[in-house]
Amino acid sequence: MTPVQYWVYTDMGIPSDIAIRMAFATDLFVMLPATAASAWGHHRRRAVWWKPALVMGGCGLVGSFCGATVASYVSASPLKIVFGVTVLAIAVRMLTAKPSTTTGRPKDDTRLWAAWAFPLSFMAGLIGVGGGIFMVPIMVLIFRLPMHMAVATSAAAISMISIGGITGYIVNGLGVAGIPSPSMGYVYVWAWLCLASTGIFMTQVGVRIAHRLPAKQLGWIFSAAALYVGLRMIGVFGWLG
Repeated sequence: MTPVQYWVYTDMGIPSDIAIRMAFATDLFVMLPATAASAWGHHRRRAVWWKPALVMGGCGLVGSFCGATVASYVSASPLKIVFGVTVLAIAVRMLTAKPSTTTGRPKDDTRLWAAWAFPLSFMAGLIGVGGGIFMVPIMVLIFRLPMHMAVATSAAAISMISIGGITGYIVNGLGVAGIPSPSMGYVYVWAWLCLASTGIFMTQVGVRIAHRLPAKQLGWIFSAAALYVGLRMIGVFGWLG
C-alpha cells in the first residue's frame, strides 16, 4: 500500500518529499481499521495471544510516534531506501531461516516483548508500515510463535501501534504546504476513505485464506510480496529497464 500510494501521489504532481510522508501517514491510518478488523477475525478463530499483543501495542505507541516525527524531517530518497532495504532483509531472513521446532506457546516474558516493542514500532512509524513486516518475523524467529499465531497476534498489536504513528504524522504535517485537501496533517483523507473501506472487507478474505494455507506456504507468500516491494522501492526494476 505504501509504494503504490507514493507512485500515485508523485504522478499527481505532488513533490516526492511530501508524497512519501503522505503515503506513510495514510497507510498507517488505513491500517487502524483494517488491522482491527483482521485482529477480530483471528480472535474469533482463537489465534490471537492477547498478552504480548497488549504489551507490545501499548509500548509501541511511543515508538511509532517518534518514528513518524523523525520521518517528517527526512527527505524522500533515504526514506525509500531504508524502506526497501528493510523489507528485503526481512524477506531474505524469512526465506533462509530454518523452521522452528518449538510447539505451543513460548514462555511468558513481558520484558522481552516490551524491549522489542520500541524499535519495531519506531521503524513502523519511520517508514509508514503497520509493523507486521517487522513483527511477524520477530514473533516467528525470536518469540518462536507458530506462523498463524504470529500473524494474528501482530495484527492485534499493530492496531494499537498505528495510533502513535498516525498522531505523529498528523501533528507534524499541520500547516505544511503542498498537501492536497482534504487532509489531516500528512493523512490524505480521500485516499484513506477509499483504501480503508475496501481494506476492512479484504482483511476478512485474507483471514480465511491464511487459515486454509499451511504455515510454510503462508511464509513463502509473505516473503515473495516483501521481495517485490523492496526491490521496487529501491529502484532495481528501473535500473534494469
